[in-house]
Amino acid sequence: MIESRKEDHVDICLNEEVEIKKNYWDEIKLHHQSAPEIDLDDISLKANFLGGRLDAPIVIAGITGGYGGAAELNRGLAKTAEKMGIGFGVGSQRAALEDERLRDSYELISDHSIPLVFGNIGAPQLISQNDEEPFGVQEAKKALDMIGGDYLAVHFNYLQEAVQPEGDTRAKGVMNALSEISDHVPTIAKETGAGVSSATAMEFRDAGVAAIDVGGMGGTSFSAVEYHRLKDERKKKIAKDLWDWGIPTPVSLIECRGSVSLPMMATGGIRNGVQIAKALSLGADVVGIAGGILPEIDKGENASLQYIERLKEELKITMFLLGCERPKDLCDIDKVITGELEAWIGRR
Repeated sequence: MIESRKEDHVDICLNEEVEIKKNYWDEIKLHHQSAPEIDLDDISLKANFLGGRLDAPIVIAGITGGYGGAAELNRGLAKTAEKMGIGFGVGSQRAALEDERLRDSYELISDHSIPLVFGNIGAPQLISQNDEEPFGVQEAKKALDMIGGDYLAVHFNYLQEAVQPEGDTRAKGVMNALSEISDHVPTIAKETGAGVSSATAMEFRDAGVAAIDVGGMGGTSFSAVEYHRLKDERKKKIAKDLWDWGIPTPVSLIECRGSVSLPMMATGGIRNGVQIAKALSLGADVVGIAGGILPEIDKGENASLQYIERLKEELKITMFLLGCERPKDLCDIDKVITGELEAWIGRR
C-alpha cells in the first residue's frame, strides 16, 4: 500500500497540475545596483548550514524512496548533490522502517560524499495511529543509520494526511514525541507545503530541533496531489477547496525568523536563482528545492546537473546586480513587498 502510494505521488507530480495558483516570490522586488562595486568572479556562493560546508546554499529536499523506481531517482539526485556540493534529503523512510526489503532506495545514499544528508520520517508516525506502535527513538536512529545521515527531518504533513483516504490524523501529543526524538537524535522540523507559524516555530524550538524548514505555500500542493488520487467525489471536492491552503513561504520565513533564532531552510515554490536570492534576503540560511528538480532528474542526471548549475549561475548574477559578495550579504539589501504578500506581512 505505501509502495504504490509513493509511486502515485511521484507520477502525479510529474504528470498532473499540482502547483499552488500563486507563487508569492513574484511579489518581492529587489533593488538593482547600477554600480555594484564588486567583481562577479569574486562572488562566493559557499554556505555553512548545520555543520555542512556547501558550495551553494541549496538542499535537494526530500522527494521519494521506498518503491522500485525510487532507487534510480535517488541515485541520480545523490550524484547531483555530490557533484554540486549541496545538501540532500531523502523522502519519508517509513516504508523501509516497516519493511526491510525496501531499504535499497535509501541506503544507496551512503555511497556518495554529500556534504549534508537528511533522513526523513513523518510526525504522524510518532503518534499511535489505528492502534499501531508509533515510531520512537529506535526508529529515528535506524532511519539516520540507514543513509549515513547527519540530521533527521521530521516532516509535518497534516494537510495531506487530512485529505488522504489512508491519512493518519491523530496529532495529540506530537510535540512531546518530537521532543523525545530530539533529545536523542539531531532533528529538524519540516513542513511540507502549508508553512510554519511563529507560534509553531517557538514550539519547535522548545522541542529541541536544530533547525526549521518552513515548507510554505507556493510550490507543490499536497492537497492537489491527493486530489488526483481520490476517487470519492466528496473527498475530491474537499481536497480541491484546500488546494491553496497554508502560509506563503516568504511570510512563514519572516514569522519564524522573527520568533526564534534557529537556522532556517526555505522550501516552497523556489524554481530559480532570483527566488533563492529573495529567500536569503528574508533570512533563510539555505533553500530547499523539490518540485523544480523532480522533472529534471526524471530526464536523467545530466538534466539535473544542468538545472542546479543554472540555479547557481542565476544566484551569482543576482548577487552581482545587488552588490553582494556572500549569501549572508543579501540580508542587508533593500526589498519592496507588493500585492497580496504585502497584506500578509502588514497584518503582523
